[in-house]
Amino acid sequence: MEGDCLSCMKYLMFLFNFFIFLGGACLLGLGIWVIVDPTGFREIVAANPLLFTGAYIMLAMGAMLFLLGFLGCCGAIRENKCLLLFFFMFILLIFLAELSAAILAFIFRENLTREFFTKELKNHYQRNNDTDVFSSTWNSVMITFACCGVNGPEDFEAIPHLPYSSLEKATPEACCQRELQSREGMFVNKEACLSGVERFQNRQGCYTVILNSFETYVYLAGALAIGVLAIELFAMIFAMCLFRGIQ
Repeated sequence: MEGDCLSCMKYLMFLFNFFIFLGGACLLGLGIWVIVDPTGFREIVAANPLLFTGAYIMLAMGAMLFLLGFLGCCGAIRENKCLLLFFFMFILLIFLAELSAAILAFIFRENLTREFFTKELKNHYQRNNDTDVFSSTWNSVMITFACCGVNGPEDFEAIPHLPYSSLEKATPEACCQRELQSREGMFVNKEACLSGVERFQNRQGCYTVILNSFETYVYLAGALAIGVLAIELFAMIFAMCLFRGIQ
């Protein structure tokens, strides 16, 4: 009976590690896509140090999970105590790091509110100044998602230092409609847009557009994160049980 339990645990351990291996592969692929994606994300990520760091952290975590899943599978099938102990220690460190990141994300969630982004935009946005990282990032976001400001074009009316002429409204050219949503895309009617003709402007705020675009993916990412944490926890339990059961 003890031998049957050990055999069952070994294959369950292999199964859990196989899922960790797949999860690591997905994170690795997602990290690579965010960094090299040519549709606008690469420019946004590169311009924002926080996103740039986050993309590489995701890449590193994916590579580590990929490797640990592979080692866990090998340790379970070959019943190697050294590999199992190595796997347990590193998966424990990753588990604690992910748990800490989730707690920090919950604590600082107020920094992702509409009011926070509106305040930051009004304080730091410099319109077409592409040498400024903040302004360049916002312009890239507005062009990529065909949106304007956080809530809409009215956000820019309260920015006193925007260098626009008396013939132009406060709306920056990044809010103007383009035939193709990229920096290389031709404007539908730039002059009319800048003079305040609404039908040539992107009127919807970026907060709503991005929230609607990523709402499904946020819930999916949250569910995936919970699933990964549960799998890691069970994998650690099986690893220790298998480690103690191997003679």
